[in-house]
Amino acid sequence: MKSTLNIPKSGALDFLSLGALVHRLDPGIIPFRKATRCDIHVSGGEFNVSANLSDCFQLKTGIASAMVQYPIGDLIAERVRAMGVKPFYKTFKHDGVHGPNMATVYSDQGHGVRAPIVFYNRCNEAAAQLKPDDFNWKEIFRTGVRWFHSGGIFAALSQTTAEVIIEAMQAAKAAGAVTSFDLNYRAKLWNIAGGHERAVAVLDRIVKNVDVLVGNEEDLQLGLGIPGPEVHAKSKLDPSAFFSMMTNVTKKHPHIKAVATTMREVHSTNRHSWSAVAWMEGETYQSPVCELDVVDRVGGGDGYAAGFFYGLLSGRSPQDAVDLGWAHGALLTTFPGDTTMATADQVEAFAKGGSARIQR
Repeated sequence: MKSTLNIPKSGALDFLSLGALVHRLDPGIIPFRKATRCDIHVSGGEFNVSANLSDCFQLKTGIASAMVQYPIGDLIAERVRAMGVKPFYKTFKHDGVHGPNMATVYSDQGHGVRAPIVFYNRCNEAAAQLKPDDFNWKEIFRTGVRWFHSGGIFAALSQTTAEVIIEAMQAAKAAGAVTSFDLNYRAKLWNIAGGHERAVAVLDRIVKNVDVLVGNEEDLQLGLGIPGPEVHAKSKLDPSAFFSMMTNVTKKHPHIKAVATTMREVHSTNRHSWSAVAWMEGETYQSPVCELDVVDRVGGGDGYAAGFFYGLLSGRSPQDAVDLGWAHGALLTTFPGDTTMATADQVEAFAKGGSARIQR
């Protein structure tokens, strides 16, 4: 079956995302309380998808975000350029003391029975200050954008960020782009942004403009405020509970054409069973299951989204799109950092059942 998503055939950009750029400090397997050094990874859920599509799949992509004129901003902007992503920035000046700042994520990798730990410093974050009219969406979409994407973390940052998403989504729809949204429900963020009730109200307004949703059962329940599954999954890799929720999703949002998510059984920090699923216009699709030896799990879900979107953007079948997303997400967990180091050939080979035998 071919998707009936009406994706424009061409455009100056294949893919544009809107979200916060962050830098992640990573002390490897050492917990922060004992760390003496860190690697710095540039990240952000929406940016990760644009970066993956550009660097691995060679698509023309962009990111709309806040940028601060200070050394951390320079570091992040350099990495955006290195991944081949075209920036659309609202620029802020740093006052030398308080900011505004580019957000910091602190995340050790954990090991074995010790889980990774993630915490944030999003104090006086520039991206949270973004508001409607900060971007000239008409001008950005004028030359053609095939697909537009944003996510729930950016929506939760402040009272104004969700309004920026809605403004951009409406401009994207008017310009004929396909729209997607990663629910990425983070209770910590919504708790300080008006709580669960506000989250459901805000996300409902956003999702009215969305064609493709990314999110698991919990995201769908908490983010969309819909009842839980009627079917109970036998394991974390059993998609029956996820698929049983699609009736409730389409009842509330009948315009949604696809919902996709990863499925992961965590045996230890470094050993996961990994699968992925999608519901698309009444049909269901599931990837194979593979065993992952995880180096860094952060960004695996964005890796899946990128491969899935690539499949659809390149005219592949929904099953191919799910398999490509699953393969790319799997490979992404074998690299340090949040964005891809894989090639499209490696993804295609793994999606077709490739192995880890040495390539000579």
